[in-house]
Amino acid sequence: MTVVFVTHDIEEAAFLADELVVLHSRLGRMKDIVPLTLSHPRDPVSPEVSAAARELRRAI
Repeated sequence: MTVVFVTHDIEEAAFLADELVVLHSRLGRMKDIVPLTLSHPRDPVSPEVSAAARELRRAI
């Protein structure tokens, strides 16, 4: 099963996703695909989720 979840909240994306697609400012273009290998269930305030959010900020 695949679920597509769109958000502007980086911490929320790091908490929920297994793989993230960062979109480019040009419409319809992908800038980067970031796999997240964190195990489930995740703690939203864990150091691992915070590190994933920092990685996402660098990708943006």
